[in-house]
Amino acid sequence: MNLPGPTAEAADATRDTAGGAPALRRIRARTTASMADVARLAGVSSQTVSRVSNGYAGVTEETRRQVLAAMKELGYRPNSAARALKRGEFRTIGVITFTLSTTGNVRTLEAIANSAAREGYAVTLLPVAVPTQDEVQGAFSRLEELAVDAVIVIMEVHLLDAATVTLPPHVQLVVADSDAGNHYTVVDTDQAGGTRAAVRHLLDLGHRTVWHLGGPEESFAAQRRTDAWRAALLEAGRVPPPLVRGDWSAESGYRAGLELAARDECTAVFAANDQMALGLLRALHEHGRRVPEDVSVIGFDDIPEASSFLPPLTTVHQDFAEVGRLCVQAVLSKMRRGGPERGTTLVPTRLVPRASTAPPPGSA
Repeated sequence: MNLPGPTAEAADATRDTAGGAPALRRIRARTTASMADVARLAGVSSQTVSRVSNGYAGVTEETRRQVLAAMKELGYRPNSAARALKRGEFRTIGVITFTLSTTGNVRTLEAIANSAAREGYAVTLLPVAVPTQDEVQGAFSRLEELAVDAVIVIMEVHLLDAATVTLPPHVQLVVADSDAGNHYTVVDTDQAGGTRAAVRHLLDLGHRTVWHLGGPEESFAAQRRTDAWRAALLEAGRVPPPLVRGDWSAESGYRAGLELAARDECTAVFAANDQMALGLLRALHEHGRRVPEDVSVIGFDDIPEASSFLPPLTTVHQDFAEVGRLCVQAVLSKMRRGGPERGTTLVPTRLVPRASTAPPPGSA
């Protein structure tokens, strides 16, 4: 390696009396190199190496390049834990979630990881195997061991409130659940607004009412969509039909769809997510009910495959990337200000009309 000659910082460096090459061979023979080894090879002080590894000012560009070259030559890795103690932060965000089987959670997690990386932060996932109070408490208890600066919870807030959650004093919290109210800093999709847009779209096409294929009863997100569906129909002076439920999966959408397909009076269905809408489309097809000529179908999420359904699915688009970005922005803001800010930020949704919705039969 060709390194520049000693700089002014070399004056107080500890010299190896055995000479450069033999000393370098002895360093390489060890398992790991130390800060003193880097200083010796670069011809600078250990204090200068510390300044470079921690990103502090007061080091010339020439010296910085010299130290970085020595680090690379020796395979030196700065002690991140020690740097965290000095700076008072670990540059790591924890994410607690109890399922990665739903599109929303996976895409929100991906957006959080990407946004955190752009800010120079790593993400540590703390999965909750079963959505119980004990499991949630256990995830929070591991925060001290994992050394995180902040936590983003992708979880329905009733589990968070029910558990006896104790946060380490330095850790800031953001919840991705718009039902959290004013107790937390909240970022979420405008679930109710997206639902109202879906129902209005079908009523504006001329359908007398809109049936609803809802999500699981224990899901607050599903309940918000169900409540908004019912409210939108009542506001329009329509009678809400009986609710049919699924569990977010395409298979449950198919099973519920068999019931809906047998009802001739059903001409429009709002499904609480796109996967259940996919199962519903299959059930309608098997019963000879054409979409959209006989039954209009609309979903929620706008998953990447929605435009490839047969027919392409009208759906409500959720901006998961923006939810993830705002979650990261919120925790970083709380860390930098050090304040207990509360409040809710709702990310708007938008209706994406495609070929699965049309006026009801006989309306021409």
